[in-house]
Amino acid sequence: MPELARGAEAAAPAATAQPANRRRANLSGPVPVVVTTVAPKSMPIIVEAVGTVQSISSVQLKSRIDSQIMKVHVEEGALVKEGDLLFELDARTLKAQLAQTEAQIRKDQAQIVQAKRDSVRADDLLTKGAGTIVTRDTNVTTQKALEAQLESDEAMRQNILAQISYTEIRAPVAGRIGSIPNKAGTTLRIADNTATAVLATINQVDPIFVTFALPQVVLPDLRAAMAKGEVTVNALVDETHRQSGGMAFIENAVDPNTGTVTAKARIANASEGLWPGQFVKIELVLGVEAQALSVPAAAIQLGAQGPYVFVIANNVAQVRPLDIKRTQGGESVIGKGLAAGETIVIDGQLRLVNGAPVAVRPPQGEAPKPATPQTEAPKPTSPRG
Repeated sequence: MPELARGAEAAAPAATAQPANRRRANLSGPVPVVVTTVAPKSMPIIVEAVGTVQSISSVQLKSRIDSQIMKVHVEEGALVKEGDLLFELDARTLKAQLAQTEAQIRKDQAQIVQAKRDSVRADDLLTKGAGTIVTRDTNVTTQKALEAQLESDEAMRQNILAQISYTEIRAPVAGRIGSIPNKAGTTLRIADNTATAVLATINQVDPIFVTFALPQVVLPDLRAAMAKGEVTVNALVDETHRQSGGMAFIENAVDPNTGTVTAKARIANASEGLWPGQFVKIELVLGVEAQALSVPAAAIQLGAQGPYVFVIANNVAQVRPLDIKRTQGGESVIGKGLAAGETIVIDGQLRLVNGAPVAVRPPQGEAPKPATPQTEAPKPTSPRG
């Protein structure tokens, strides 16, 4: 008898995967359970991570000249377009310098005209023997010096025009502007390197980056998926708020300290559901497994030997060890251990042991199917009197 008992225990090694309290359970009758049938279906291959929302462009606005703020044309927190006028600085001194330089340019031009006439006369006199070579060369030198002076003054004019353009601070990118600590009347110095020297910061919010770290073991599959086309990335703020985009960038090296590689996804954000600095859940979709065997994650139990489920055959529960590929969306994709068409327990496992009889019941909230009514035999009719 002891040898038979040992043989029976060896015949069902999966039973040892159950907790000890289950093996000691004493069941008086069939255990009511809810079951489902394993069937193949398409399942996306998803890698989950935690990401940080990051602006594609974050620009700090500073003055490029010493001046004074004359007018602020934008409100704090406003959404601005590229090229919008944000700040207007005092340009009166620069405009005066521009007028002075333009007057000097006109003077240079007049002197050049006169120098050309003198050069022509000197050449004419020299051909007639009434002039000297020295006079002609002196006139040519004077003309070239005046032309050089004109070029210098025109360069000065361009420099002043550039400085005048700095008095209008415009948005370099479209985005959301932050706080504005400096108001009209504030004097600005380009040598000021303190935080107050920043007029405002513009963060580009549409589109936007989401940065996340991936284990290095995922890198070959990710690169293979990117070689085939755009790889979808979903950013989840909560269960009801999801925004989708595509992979934009993979860092060119793996971090040896963490064994991860940094990646970025570009996501359309016209609704501004994603905000710079925000933490979000990331779903990286590497593809679709067409004939995947998946079961509800609630059906998976953990024992000393690893995960397992209860398989029902002839109203008897049997422990079946499993290899699980991944769990996503409340479902576990099975690597091996189950076959299509098998029936597993998804509710009621806590009262089960290996070999226990079961009674299948409908899921909670689902009414049992009504019994088929029996057809009554017709009653004999009495003859009319």
